[in-house]
Amino acid sequence: MTKPIIYLQRPFRAEWIEKIQQLAPEYTITTDLPTDLSQVEITVGWEKQNELALLNAEKLKWVQAISAGVNQLPLTQFAQNGILLSNGSGIHSESISEHVIGSLLAYYRGLIPAIIDQTTKKWAPNTIHYDQLAGKKMLIVGTGHIGQKLAQLSHGLAVQVYGINTTGHPVEGFNETYAIKNLAKIVPEMNIVVDILPSTEATYHLFNSSIFQAMKSTAVFVNVGRGDTVHTKELITALNADEFAYALLDVFETEPLPATDPLWQTKNVLLTPHISGLTVDFEHKFMNIFLANLKSYLKDHTLNQNQIDLQRGY
Repeated sequence: MTKPIIYLQRPFRAEWIEKIQQLAPEYTITTDLPTDLSQVEITVGWEKQNELALLNAEKLKWVQAISAGVNQLPLTQFAQNGILLSNGSGIHSESISEHVIGSLLAYYRGLIPAIIDQTTKKWAPNTIHYDQLAGKKMLIVGTGHIGQKLAQLSHGLAVQVYGINTTGHPVEGFNETYAIKNLAKIVPEMNIVVDILPSTEATYHLFNSSIFQAMKSTAVFVNVGRGDTVHTKELITALNADEFAYALLDVFETEPLPATDPLWQTKNVLLTPHISGLTVDFEHKFMNIFLANLKSYLKDHTLNQNQIDLQRGY
């Protein structure tokens, strides 16, 4: 009888494959594209080119996404086929939080123009904008794993931290939290607005001209969530009109960002190429999630970490 397959759609170190095999001896573990995709029951990662064949495989029961975002996956078909989905949420919380803090310090301490001046051997301390992060009010839009870690680190720098989530329910580490429907009412009070939202129908272009116009003229906007949560054209218009002071962007509606995109020429913006989630010892952190889920799946076909609600998309 043919063994069902656990298909790892990216390479992992041998030690992890051995641990998977120890937990699931009745399965074939492979990092190579299976000849017969109909035998795949569990897949780690999701490749678009194999999507149709996997969705038609009656044995496919669980997809463990590697990333935190799952908007690019066929959630409707997963729901129709009764396929479980879990993600890598929490793995990147430290890396993304440090990226946000680093970017904010680079802005407030004048490091960005200093780096530019260094390339031309220009000594111009009197032209560099500077401020302090301590005492600023930060609004974190998305109070999950990443938002909570960012709140923790920001408190250590004497930042006042507020949060936005779906209902406004309280979350440890935040001075106050508000429902997402109140976003436009809250942003005028904030010095920093950080977008850590997933991509869903409800969050599409949530950050648009009405939000940017409501922000302080001295405020900083950060996006490390998903690119399509921001209306890029209206963001560019707001920056060019000085409706707020600066944008720190790591994610974009189109990636890679085309060379012709006007963002490259927009003033008061720092662009980084979706690097905030790059994580030291990624495999160890990821496998902590996957192996815990594999144990519960093999026991009773449930997942105990990071299961996605396929209707909500997160």
